Amino acid sequence: MLAALALSCSSAMAAGETLRVGADLTYPPFQFRDVNGKPTGFEIDITNAVCKAVEVKCEYVVSSFDAEIPSLLAKKVDFISPLGATVKRKKSIDFSDFIFHIPSQLVARKGVNLLPTPESLKGKNIAVQQGSIQEMYANKYWAPAGVVVKTYPDQDVIYQDLAAGRLDGSLAPAVAVTFGFLQKPEGKDFTLTGPEVRDDVLFSRGSAYGVRKGDEKTLTLLNQGLAKIVADGTWEKIKQHYFGDIEMKVTPVKASDAAQ
Repeated sequence: MLAALALSCSSAMAAGETLRVGADLTYPPFQFRDVNGKPTGFEIDITNAVCKAVEVKCEYVVSSFDAEIPSLLAKKVDFISPLGATVKRKKSIDFSDFIFHIPSQLVARKGVNLLPTPESLKGKNIAVQQGSIQEMYANKYWAPAGVVVKTYPDQDVIYQDLAAGRLDGSLAPAVAVTFGFLQKPEGKDFTLTGPEVRDDVLFSRGSAYGVRKGDEKTLTLLNQGLAKIVADGTWEKIKQHYFGDIEMKVTPVKASDAAQ
């Protein structure tokens, strides 16, 4: 069920304008609810800072990750939280400048020696989040080789089934796993294993805001806000708060500068 949670990003709004932001709050530390039920996390803080920089109001419309693009196309939201700017997604929506990059890796129980290859994972139950680039990768390269690819509506349920022994592993963004699941008691017996999983077509150079094609006004506002918070150090301050010295910037800066 969609739920709108309004957060004022600035006391001064541009002509009273409100931008509705599609968000999935089941993805700590990027997006989640705080103890009071309000949206928080790295991506939420970045978005709040972007909105403040261009003096608009942010209103978060909460849904599952796989419902975000359909909601954008149906004009239920004005833009959606950062997601990989892939070739496939760029056929239906536009993207802002890049916000950050994180690698995709396999998380599995310690000591089982699984690797992110079809040979190592054949017959294993590997989870991916529905609608994610990790799902696309696993379905393209692993499922045909006998890997049992299981899709889940959100990452939290994947973590629960990993801890319960119902899954052998999960392909997921490494930073989210490291600073979310692995730091919790239920994740103490798990680790990231093998190298980063890459694909020049399915994956993107980084994550960016999704915007409806032709919506130049929203796209320009977001890019202006991003440029401001990078220039004044706000982006780095927020990144340091959540992830310390891990390098997450994308080069080139603009999503349009290179083919994804």
